[in-house]
Amino acid sequence: MTGQLMLLDTASLYFRAYFGVPDSVRAPDGTPVNAVRGLLDFIDRLVKDHRPQQLVACMDADWRPQWRVDLIPTYKAHRVAEEHEGAPDAEEVPDTLAPQVPVIEDVLDAVGIARVGVAAYEADDVIGTFTARAKGPVDIVTGDRDLYQLVDDARGIRVLYPLKGVGTLQLTDEAVLREKYGVDGRGYADLALLRGDPSDGLPGVAGIGEKTAAKLLAEFGDLAGIMAALDDPKAKLTPSQRKRLDEARPYVAVAPKVVRVAADVPLPDVDPDLPRTPRDPQALERLAERWGLGGSLHRLLTTLAG
Repeated sequence: MTGQLMLLDTASLYFRAYFGVPDSVRAPDGTPVNAVRGLLDFIDRLVKDHRPQQLVACMDADWRPQWRVDLIPTYKAHRVAEEHEGAPDAEEVPDTLAPQVPVIEDVLDAVGIARVGVAAYEADDVIGTFTARAKGPVDIVTGDRDLYQLVDDARGIRVLYPLKGVGTLQLTDEAVLREKYGVDGRGYADLALLRGDPSDGLPGVAGIGEKTAAKLLAEFGDLAGIMAALDDPKAKLTPSQRKRLDEARPYVAVAPKVVRVAADVPLPDVDPDLPRTPRDPQALERLAERWGLGGSLHRLLTTLAG
């Protein structure tokens, strides 16, 4: 990968589009297409404002990989709508959003925007691997703070975190992370692991919240340093912290693999360059007519052509 690469956490963005665009935005047959049109508007705005040379829409081929569940069974358990034997469990998704996802995929493919999902991995892992391989700067667009762990000023890797739509983005670099959390990108995964994350079903270490986790990381460097201090009677840990960390040893032993995004996903060969013209104009015309994509699609195509 060379040049400025933009990676989209696609599900995060189409969820935001779905809840941010009224469901009165519908296809000619009355089917809601608010997530589809909202995502197209998001991509249009991102390309206009940031002018990436390359863009990949990263997908959740498996939103709750079994290898993560095997390590921490509570991982995203509260979001399971239906269990499937031998296949990914179904995630709770609003009834009118689920049918829009295949439409989003078809439109991205017809436009010619690279779209990558890999079996047994989340979009976060796909993003982590693209980022690890990148030769130049990377902008990661996500509403998921978990990806703050990839922020790296030296490599030009930052997270564009939507505060309102994608018109207002928090450009998250190491200075922002230090100010808000007291850690850099490398330390964010350890912070998240220690404090836990109810939205992902991660229990964390009981009694250690965000501020305490940040203080421990500042004192001992990283998770390994904290656990080494636990085995050192002279280390500056309170009796309560020692007790909590000691009780959490089984969790701390497996949590890093769950919390840290993978950097070794077997990515398919794709062309990440932004297309100037649609890859499949006829298919795109059919999709535009069937789903009433109107101005949203026209604006994106105009931006790409420019």
